[in-house]
Amino acid sequence: MDIKIIDLPKITDPRGNLTFAEAQTMVPFDIKRAYWVYDVPGGESRGGHAHKRLKQFVIALSGSFHVMLDNGHERQTILLNHPWQGLLIDTNTWRTLDDFSSGAVCLVLASEHYEENDYIYDYEEFLKFVGCSK
Repeated sequence: MDIKIIDLPKITDPRGNLTFAEAQTMVPFDIKRAYWVYDVPGGESRGGHAHKRLKQFVIALSGSFHVMLDNGHERQTILLNHPWQGLLIDTNTWRTLDDFSSGAVCLVLASEHYEENDYIYDYEEFLKFVGCSK
């Protein structure tokens, strides 16, 4: 599986650090939606789905969490814990976010507007969609 973590600019300053992301240069798509996940209770997970057309760029703005990625053939788990790094999640990839630290904030930049029909919530349906069976 080709996992792509992209380092964003980190401008250090005694007054506080600054990081930014720009569409089509650092984030390899036009950003049509942004949302953030926070106050996740201990033991809970987020995600648990795949997208047919939407790509995501996921950043741990604060704290840390794990992202499990599954393309139907293999799985990998990535720890996100630096606000200057983003994880690119391509289409047709099952994702689950868990092990959120206290105070963690997850920012997601998305390539598409919200569209319910783009989501695959059933793992068996996902495997059929990507041409796999287990």
